[in-house]
Amino acid sequence: MKILYYDCFSGISGDMNLGALLDLGVSPDTLISGLEKLKTDGWRLEITRDQRHGITGTKATVITDEEQFHAPDTNHHHEHDHGHDHDHIHEHDHGHTHNQEHGHSHHHPHRNIADIEKIINESALPEPVRDLSMKIFSHIAAAEAAVHNKPIDEIHFHEVGALDSIVDIVGAAICLHDLGVDRVYASTIELGGGMVRCQHGLLPVPAPATARIISGFPVHTGGVDFEATTPTGAAIIAATAEPLPPEMRFIIRKSGYGIGQKNNPARPNMLRVYLAEIPGEPEHGHEARLIECNMDDMNPELSEYLTMKLFEAGAGDVWITPVIMKKGRPALTLSIICEAEQVDAIRKILFTESTTIGLRVISCAKETLHREFEEIDTRLGKVMVKKSYFNDRLVSVKPEADRCAAIAAATGLPMKQVIQEITAQISGTK
Repeated sequence: MKILYYDCFSGISGDMNLGALLDLGVSPDTLISGLEKLKTDGWRLEITRDQRHGITGTKATVITDEEQFHAPDTNHHHEHDHGHDHDHIHEHDHGHTHNQEHGHSHHHPHRNIADIEKIINESALPEPVRDLSMKIFSHIAAAEAAVHNKPIDEIHFHEVGALDSIVDIVGAAICLHDLGVDRVYASTIELGGGMVRCQHGLLPVPAPATARIISGFPVHTGGVDFEATTPTGAAIIAATAEPLPPEMRFIIRKSGYGIGQKNNPARPNMLRVYLAEIPGEPEHGHEARLIECNMDDMNPELSEYLTMKLFEAGAGDVWITPVIMKKGRPALTLSIICEAEQVDAIRKILFTESTTIGLRVISCAKETLHREFEEIDTRLGKVMVKKSYFNDRLVSVKPEADRCAAIAAATGLPMKQVIQEITAQISGTK
Protein backbone atom coordinates (compact mmCIF):
# COMPACT_ATOMS: atom_id res chain seq x y z
CA MET A 1 0.00 0.00 0.00
CA LYS A 2 1.36 3.41 -1.05
CA ILE A 3 0.98 6.09 1.64
CA LEU A 4 1.79 9.77 2.19
CA TYR A 5 2.97 10.66 5.70
CA TYR A 6 2.88 14.23 7.01
CA ASP A 7 5.57 14.90 9.63
CA CYS A 8 4.24 18.17 11.14
CA PHE A 9 7.03 18.77 13.68
CA SER A 10 6.83 22.51 12.93
CA GLY A 11 3.17 22.67 11.98
CA ILE A 12 1.54 22.95 8.57
CA SER A 13 0.23 25.84 6.47
CA GLY A 14 -1.11 25.95 2.93
CA ASP A 15 2.12 27.20 1.40
CA MET A 16 4.33 24.80 3.39
CA ASN A 17 2.15 21.96 2.08
CA LEU A 18 2.52 23.08 -1.54
CA GLY A 19 6.29 23.36 -1.12
CA ALA A 20 6.54 19.91 0.47
CA LEU A 21 4.48 18.15 -2.22
CA LEU A 22 6.44 19.89 -4.99
CA ASP A 23 9.67 18.88 -3.24
CA LEU A 24 8.36 15.31 -3.12
CA GLY A 25 8.17 15.25 -6.90
CA VAL A 26 4.92 16.80 -8.11
CA SER A 27 5.80 18.73 -11.26
CA PRO A 28 5.38 22.53 -11.05
CA ASP A 29 3.83 22.33 -14.53
CA THR A 30 1.20 19.85 -13.26
CA LEU A 31 0.33 22.18 -10.37
CA ILE A 32 0.27 25.39 -12.42
CA SER A 33 -1.63 23.95 -15.39
CA GLY A 34 -4.21 22.64 -12.90
CA LEU A 35 -4.50 25.99 -11.14
CA GLU A 36 -4.94 27.77 -14.49
CA LYS A 37 -8.16 25.77 -14.93
CA LEU A 38 -9.69 27.92 -12.17
CA LYS A 39 -9.90 30.72 -14.76
CA THR A 40 -8.95 33.34 -12.15
CA ASP A 41 -6.40 36.08 -12.72
CA GLY A 42 -4.29 38.06 -10.32
CA TRP A 43 -2.06 35.44 -8.73
CA ARG A 44 1.57 34.54 -9.05
CA LEU A 45 3.15 31.34 -7.74
CA GLU A 46 6.78 31.78 -6.78
CA ILE A 47 8.61 28.46 -6.36
CA THR A 48 12.16 28.66 -5.01
CA ARG A 49 14.76 26.48 -3.31
CA ASP A 50 15.62 27.57 0.22
CA GLN A 51 17.18 26.22 3.42
CA ARG A 52 16.26 26.02 7.08
CA HIS A 53 18.93 24.82 9.56
CA GLY A 54 20.99 23.51 6.64
CA ILE A 55 18.16 21.40 5.18
CA THR A 56 17.25 22.26 1.60
CA GLY A 57 13.63 22.22 0.51
CA THR A 58 11.07 23.95 -1.70
CA LYS A 59 9.36 27.19 -0.79
CA ALA A 60 6.05 28.01 -2.49
CA THR A 61 4.73 31.54 -2.15
CA VAL A 62 1.38 32.57 -3.58
CA ILE A 63 1.35 36.31 -4.31
CA THR A 64 -1.95 37.87 -5.32
CA ASP A 65 -3.48 41.22 -6.15
CA GLU A 66 -5.94 40.69 -3.28
CA GLU A 67 -3.42 39.82 -0.61
CA GLN A 68 -2.38 43.31 0.38
CA PHE A 69 -5.96 44.61 0.35
CA HIS A 70 -7.28 42.48 3.22
CA ALA A 71 -7.64 43.32 6.87
CA PRO A 72 -5.53 41.03 9.09
CA ASP A 73 -7.26 37.72 9.80
CA THR A 74 -6.55 34.53 11.73
CA ASN A 75 -6.31 32.64 8.48
CA HIS A 76 -3.69 34.89 6.90
CA HIS A 77 -0.41 33.05 7.07
CA HIS A 78 1.71 34.44 4.23
CA GLU A 79 4.33 36.45 6.09
CA HIS A 80 6.72 36.99 3.23
CA ASP A 81 10.36 37.19 4.24
CA HIS A 82 11.61 38.59 0.94
CA GLY A 83 15.24 39.60 0.84
CA HIS A 84 16.81 36.15 1.19
CA ASP A 85 18.80 34.79 -1.73
CA HIS A 86 16.95 31.91 -3.37
CA ASP A 87 17.94 29.41 -6.03
CA HIS A 88 15.07 30.32 -8.37
CA ILE A 89 13.58 27.29 -10.16
CA HIS A 90 10.11 28.35 -11.31
CA GLU A 91 7.94 31.42 -11.32
CA HIS A 92 4.51 31.71 -12.90
CA ASP A 93 2.68 34.99 -13.45
CA HIS A 94 -1.09 34.67 -13.92
CA GLY A 95 -2.61 38.07 -14.48
CA HIS A 96 -1.30 41.41 -13.25
CA THR A 97 0.32 41.43 -9.80
CA HIS A 98 1.23 44.37 -7.60
CA ASN A 99 4.31 45.06 -5.58
CA GLN A 100 3.83 43.56 -2.11
CA GLU A 101 3.17 46.85 -0.38
CA HIS A 102 0.03 47.57 1.63
CA GLY A 103 -2.66 50.14 1.00
CA HIS A 104 -2.60 50.52 -2.77
CA SER A 105 -6.32 49.85 -3.28
CA HIS A 106 -9.69 50.09 -1.61
CA HIS A 107 -10.76 46.73 -3.06
CA HIS A 108 -11.63 44.29 -0.24
CA PRO A 109 -13.33 41.15 -1.56
CA HIS A 110 -15.01 38.66 0.78
CA ARG A 111 -16.41 35.34 -0.37
CA ASN A 112 -18.77 32.81 1.16
CA ILE A 113 -18.77 29.05 0.62
CA ALA A 114 -21.14 29.35 -2.37
CA ASP A 115 -18.76 31.79 -4.10
CA ILE A 116 -15.85 29.40 -3.53
CA GLU A 117 -17.89 26.45 -4.82
CA LYS A 118 -18.83 28.41 -7.96
CA ILE A 119 -15.16 29.18 -8.72
CA ILE A 120 -14.15 25.54 -8.25
CA ASN A 121 -17.10 23.87 -10.01
CA GLU A 122 -16.87 26.18 -13.02
CA SER A 123 -13.26 25.12 -13.53
CA ALA A 124 -12.14 22.33 -15.86
CA LEU A 125 -10.47 20.45 -12.98
CA PRO A 126 -11.16 16.71 -12.63
CA GLU A 127 -14.08 15.82 -10.36
CA PRO A 128 -11.90 14.23 -7.60
CA VAL A 129 -9.84 17.46 -7.40
CA ARG A 130 -12.97 19.63 -7.23
CA ASP A 131 -14.52 17.37 -4.56
CA LEU A 132 -11.38 17.35 -2.39
CA SER A 133 -11.00 21.14 -2.72
CA MET A 134 -14.56 21.67 -1.48
CA LYS A 135 -14.04 19.13 1.31
CA ILE A 136 -11.05 21.13 2.59
CA PHE A 137 -12.95 24.44 2.34
CA SER A 138 -15.96 22.88 4.10
CA HIS A 139 -13.83 21.99 7.14
CA ILE A 140 -12.85 25.66 7.46
CA ALA A 141 -16.38 26.96 6.86
CA ALA A 142 -17.91 24.59 9.43
CA ALA A 143 -15.34 25.56 12.05
CA GLU A 144 -15.77 29.30 11.45
CA ALA A 145 -19.58 28.91 11.59
CA ALA A 146 -19.32 27.13 14.95
CA VAL A 147 -16.85 29.66 16.38
CA HIS A 148 -18.99 32.64 15.33
CA ASN A 149 -22.34 30.90 15.97
CA LYS A 150 -23.60 31.63 12.46
CA PRO A 151 -25.09 29.47 9.68
CA ILE A 152 -22.40 28.12 7.39
CA ASP A 153 -23.66 30.11 4.37
CA GLU A 154 -23.28 33.38 6.32
CA ILE A 155 -19.58 32.85 6.94
CA HIS A 156 -17.54 35.24 4.81
CA PHE A 157 -13.97 34.16 4.24
CA HIS A 158 -11.33 36.80 4.50
CA GLU A 159 -7.82 35.58 3.69
CA VAL A 160 -9.12 32.01 3.38
CA GLY A 161 -11.45 33.27 0.68
CA ALA A 162 -8.69 35.27 -0.96
CA LEU A 163 -6.98 33.96 -4.06
CA ASP A 164 -3.85 32.96 -2.16
CA SER A 165 -5.74 30.41 -0.10
CA ILE A 166 -7.89 29.25 -2.99
CA VAL A 167 -4.59 28.51 -4.72
CA ASP A 168 -3.22 26.81 -1.56
CA ILE A 169 -6.27 24.57 -1.16
CA VAL A 170 -6.99 23.72 -4.79
CA GLY A 171 -3.23 23.29 -5.26
CA ALA A 172 -3.19 20.78 -2.40
CA ALA A 173 -5.98 18.80 -4.07
CA ILE A 174 -4.15 18.85 -7.44
CA CYS A 175 -0.90 17.62 -5.86
CA LEU A 176 -2.56 14.88 -3.78
CA HIS A 177 -4.52 13.67 -6.82
CA ASP A 178 -1.28 13.58 -8.83
CA LEU A 179 0.53 11.53 -6.16
CA GLY A 180 -2.26 8.93 -6.19
CA VAL A 181 -1.55 7.44 -2.76
CA ASP A 182 -3.85 4.88 -1.10
CA ARG A 183 -3.85 6.53 2.33
CA VAL A 184 -2.61 9.72 4.04
CA TYR A 185 -1.34 9.71 7.63
CA ALA A 186 -0.18 12.48 9.95
CA SER A 187 2.20 12.69 12.91
CA THR A 188 1.50 14.64 16.10
CA ILE A 189 0.88 18.17 14.83
CA GLU A 190 2.70 21.16 16.29
CA LEU A 191 0.21 24.03 16.70
CA GLY A 192 2.62 26.67 18.00
CA GLY A 193 2.18 29.22 20.77
CA GLY A 194 1.79 32.86 21.66
CA MET A 195 -0.90 35.08 20.20
CA VAL A 196 -2.11 35.65 16.65
CA ARG A 197 -3.55 38.93 15.39
CA CYS A 198 -6.83 38.50 13.55
CA GLN A 199 -9.80 40.59 12.43
CA HIS A 200 -11.19 40.60 15.98
CA GLY A 201 -7.90 41.45 17.72
CA LEU A 202 -5.38 39.20 19.44
CA LEU A 203 -6.33 35.56 19.97
CA PRO A 204 -4.40 32.69 21.56
CA VAL A 205 -2.70 30.11 19.33
CA PRO A 206 -4.17 27.88 18.08
CA ALA A 207 -6.82 30.15 16.59
CA PRO A 208 -10.31 28.91 17.59
CA ALA A 209 -11.08 27.69 14.06
CA THR A 210 -7.80 25.75 13.90
CA ALA A 211 -8.52 24.06 17.23
CA ARG A 212 -11.94 22.92 15.96
CA ILE A 213 -10.67 21.72 12.58
CA ILE A 214 -7.83 19.65 14.04
CA SER A 215 -10.01 17.98 16.71
CA GLY A 216 -9.41 14.24 16.78
CA PHE A 217 -5.73 14.45 15.80
CA PRO A 218 -2.83 14.24 18.29
CA VAL A 219 -1.38 17.74 18.73
CA HIS A 220 1.39 19.54 20.60
CA THR A 221 1.52 23.19 21.63
CA GLY A 222 4.30 25.57 22.61
CA GLY A 223 7.05 24.00 20.49
CA VAL A 224 7.37 27.36 18.73
CA ASP A 225 6.13 30.79 19.79
CA PHE A 226 4.05 31.61 16.71
CA GLU A 227 1.08 30.17 14.77
CA ALA A 228 2.69 27.02 13.38
CA THR A 229 -0.52 25.44 12.07
CA THR A 230 -3.01 27.64 10.21
CA PRO A 231 -6.68 26.87 9.55
CA THR A 232 -5.79 26.03 5.94
CA GLY A 233 -3.06 23.62 7.04
CA ALA A 234 -5.33 22.04 9.63
CA ALA A 235 -8.12 21.63 7.05
CA ILE A 236 -5.79 19.88 4.58
CA ILE A 237 -4.93 17.35 7.30
CA ALA A 238 -8.52 16.97 8.52
CA ALA A 239 -9.88 16.42 4.99
CA THR A 240 -7.26 13.96 3.79
CA ALA A 241 -5.40 12.27 6.65
CA GLU A 242 -5.79 10.10 9.71
CA PRO A 243 -3.47 9.79 12.72
CA LEU A 244 -0.69 7.26 12.17
CA PRO A 245 -1.53 4.12 14.20
CA PRO A 246 1.26 3.58 16.73
CA GLU A 247 1.88 0.01 15.59
CA MET A 248 2.13 0.84 11.88
CA ARG A 249 5.49 0.32 10.18
CA PHE A 250 6.34 1.74 6.77
CA ILE A 251 9.24 1.85 4.31
CA ILE A 252 10.26 5.38 3.23
CA ARG A 253 10.70 5.65 -0.55
CA LYS A 254 11.09 9.44 -0.89
CA SER A 255 11.02 12.53 1.33
CA GLY A 256 10.23 16.17 0.64
CA TYR A 257 10.56 19.42 2.61
CA GLY A 258 8.29 22.45 2.37
CA ILE A 259 9.90 25.63 3.67
CA GLY A 260 7.79 28.01 5.77
CA GLN A 261 7.79 31.78 5.48
CA LYS A 262 9.42 32.32 8.89
CA ASN A 263 13.04 31.61 9.75
CA ASN A 264 12.75 30.25 13.28
CA PRO A 265 15.98 29.74 15.28
CA ALA A 266 14.37 27.24 17.69
CA ARG A 267 13.59 24.55 15.12
CA PRO A 268 13.55 24.39 11.30
CA ASN A 269 10.33 25.99 10.07
CA MET A 270 9.44 23.34 7.52
CA LEU A 271 6.99 20.56 6.79
CA ARG A 272 8.39 17.11 6.03
CA VAL A 273 6.46 14.60 3.94
CA TYR A 274 7.28 11.01 3.07
CA LEU A 275 6.13 8.84 0.22
CA ALA A 276 6.18 5.38 1.76
CA GLU A 277 4.92 1.84 1.41
CA ILE A 278 3.40 -0.58 3.85
CA PRO A 279 4.81 -3.94 2.75
CA GLY A 280 2.56 -6.95 2.38
CA GLU A 281 -0.57 -5.02 3.28
CA PRO A 282 -2.30 -3.91 0.08
CA GLU A 283 -5.51 -3.55 2.07
CA HIS A 284 -5.47 -2.32 5.65
CA GLY A 285 -8.32 -2.33 8.12
CA HIS A 286 -10.12 0.88 8.94
CA GLU A 287 -12.24 2.05 11.81
CA ALA A 288 -15.96 1.33 11.40
CA ARG A 289 -18.97 1.29 13.76
CA LEU A 290 -20.96 -1.60 15.22
CA ILE A 291 -24.46 -0.49 16.27
CA GLU A 292 -26.56 -2.88 18.35
CA CYS A 293 -29.87 -2.89 20.18
CA ASN A 294 -31.90 -5.52 22.08
CA MET A 295 -35.67 -5.67 21.58
CA ASP A 296 -38.18 -7.92 23.36
CA ASP A 297 -41.31 -6.13 22.12
CA MET A 298 -40.87 -5.75 18.35
CA ASN A 299 -43.20 -7.54 15.95
CA PRO A 300 -40.92 -9.90 13.96
CA GLU A 301 -42.88 -8.99 10.82
CA LEU A 302 -41.10 -5.61 10.92
CA SER A 303 -37.67 -7.26 10.60
CA GLU A 304 -37.49 -7.55 6.81
CA TYR A 305 -38.65 -3.96 6.22
CA LEU A 306 -36.31 -2.61 8.90
CA THR A 307 -33.35 -4.51 7.43
CA MET A 308 -34.14 -3.15 3.95
CA LYS A 309 -34.23 0.44 5.27
CA LEU A 310 -30.87 -0.02 7.02
CA PHE A 311 -29.21 -1.33 3.87
CA GLU A 312 -30.67 1.61 1.90
CA ALA A 313 -29.07 3.96 4.45
CA GLY A 314 -25.65 2.49 3.63
CA ALA A 315 -25.20 -0.25 6.24
CA GLY A 316 -22.46 -2.69 5.25
CA ASP A 317 -24.12 -5.60 7.02
CA VAL A 318 -27.24 -6.21 9.12
CA TRP A 319 -28.09 -9.32 11.12
CA ILE A 320 -30.52 -10.43 13.80
CA THR A 321 -29.63 -12.78 16.67
CA PRO A 322 -32.18 -14.42 18.99
CA VAL A 323 -31.27 -13.84 22.65
CA ILE A 324 -32.76 -14.32 26.12
CA MET A 325 -33.03 -11.08 28.08
CA LYS A 326 -33.74 -10.49 31.77
CA LYS A 327 -36.58 -12.44 33.38
CA GLY A 328 -36.20 -15.13 30.70
CA ARG A 329 -37.73 -12.99 27.93
CA PRO A 330 -37.06 -14.14 24.33
CA ALA A 331 -35.75 -11.18 22.35
CA LEU A 332 -33.83 -10.11 19.26
CA THR A 333 -30.45 -8.37 19.00
CA LEU A 334 -30.22 -6.23 15.87
CA SER A 335 -26.60 -5.62 14.75
CA ILE A 336 -25.40 -3.22 12.05
CA ILE A 337 -21.91 -2.58 10.66
CA CYS A 338 -21.54 0.87 9.08
CA GLU A 339 -19.11 3.73 8.50
CA ALA A 340 -18.83 6.60 11.00
CA GLU A 341 -20.59 9.07 8.69
CA GLN A 342 -23.64 6.76 8.41
CA VAL A 343 -24.30 6.53 12.16
CA ASP A 344 -26.76 9.46 12.27
CA ALA A 345 -28.94 8.11 9.44
CA ILE A 346 -28.99 4.62 10.93
CA ARG A 347 -29.73 5.95 14.42
CA LYS A 348 -32.74 7.80 13.01
CA ILE A 349 -34.11 4.64 11.35
CA LEU A 350 -33.68 2.54 14.51
CA PHE A 351 -35.40 5.07 16.77
CA THR A 352 -38.29 5.72 14.36
CA GLU A 353 -38.86 2.32 12.72
CA SER A 354 -38.02 -0.15 15.51
CA THR A 355 -39.18 -0.38 19.13
CA THR A 356 -35.76 0.10 20.71
CA ILE A 357 -35.23 2.90 23.22
CA GLY A 358 -31.43 2.68 23.33
CA LEU A 359 -28.41 1.82 21.18
CA ARG A 360 -24.84 0.70 21.62
CA VAL A 361 -22.43 2.38 19.17
CA ILE A 362 -19.03 0.69 19.27
CA SER A 363 -15.87 1.57 17.32
CA CYS A 364 -14.43 -1.49 15.64
CA ALA A 365 -11.73 -2.34 13.12
CA LYS A 366 -13.14 -3.53 9.81
CA GLU A 367 -10.66 -5.54 7.75
CA THR A 368 -11.54 -6.83 4.30
CA LEU A 369 -9.69 -8.65 1.58
CA HIS A 370 -8.99 -6.85 -1.67
CA ARG A 371 -11.83 -7.80 -4.01
CA GLU A 372 -12.22 -7.71 -7.79
CA PHE A 373 -15.25 -8.53 -9.94
CA GLU A 374 -15.02 -10.16 -13.37
CA GLU A 375 -17.63 -11.43 -15.80
CA ILE A 376 -16.65 -14.81 -17.33
CA ASP A 377 -18.10 -17.05 -20.03
CA THR A 378 -19.20 -20.56 -18.97
CA ARG A 379 -21.12 -23.29 -20.78
CA LEU A 380 -24.13 -22.12 -18.77
CA GLY A 381 -23.79 -18.49 -19.84
CA LYS A 382 -22.09 -15.34 -18.55
CA VAL A 383 -21.50 -15.25 -14.77
CA MET A 384 -20.09 -12.50 -12.53
CA VAL A 385 -17.46 -13.84 -10.13
CA LYS A 386 -15.92 -12.20 -7.05
CA LYS A 387 -12.18 -12.75 -6.52
CA SER A 388 -10.62 -12.04 -3.12
CA TYR A 389 -6.90 -11.45 -2.58
CA PHE A 390 -4.66 -11.53 0.49
CA ASN A 391 -1.17 -10.01 0.06
CA ASP A 392 -1.73 -10.06 -3.73
CA ARG A 393 -2.49 -13.82 -3.62
CA LEU A 394 -5.87 -15.10 -4.84
CA VAL A 395 -7.48 -16.87 -1.88
CA SER A 396 -11.16 -17.05 -2.84
CA VAL A 397 -13.29 -17.15 -5.98
CA LYS A 398 -17.06 -17.10 -5.76
CA PRO A 399 -19.73 -16.88 -8.49
CA GLU A 400 -22.60 -14.44 -7.92
CA ALA A 401 -25.38 -16.33 -6.10
CA ASP A 402 -28.33 -14.60 -7.83
CA ARG A 403 -26.96 -15.46 -11.27
CA CYS A 404 -26.37 -19.08 -10.21
CA ALA A 405 -29.97 -19.27 -8.95
CA ALA A 406 -31.28 -17.93 -12.28
CA ILE A 407 -29.21 -20.52 -14.20
CA ALA A 408 -30.50 -23.30 -11.92
CA ALA A 409 -34.10 -22.21 -12.48
CA ALA A 410 -33.63 -22.01 -16.26
CA THR A 411 -31.80 -25.34 -16.67
CA GLY A 412 -33.38 -27.44 -13.92
CA LEU A 413 -29.93 -28.18 -12.47
CA PRO A 414 -29.50 -28.02 -8.68
CA MET A 415 -28.08 -24.65 -7.69
CA LYS A 416 -25.23 -26.31 -5.76
CA GLN A 417 -24.20 -28.14 -8.95
CA VAL A 418 -24.18 -24.86 -10.90
CA ILE A 419 -21.94 -23.26 -8.24
CA GLN A 420 -19.60 -26.28 -8.15
CA GLU A 421 -19.23 -26.41 -11.95
CA ILE A 422 -18.52 -22.68 -12.31
CA THR A 423 -16.10 -22.69 -9.36
CA ALA A 424 -14.25 -25.69 -10.84
CA GLN A 425 -13.95 -23.91 -14.21
CA ILE A 426 -12.51 -20.80 -12.57
CA SER A 427 -10.10 -22.77 -10.39
CA GLY A 428 -8.92 -24.75 -13.41
CA THR A 429 -7.92 -21.58 -15.24
CA LYS A 430 -5.92 -20.09 -12.38
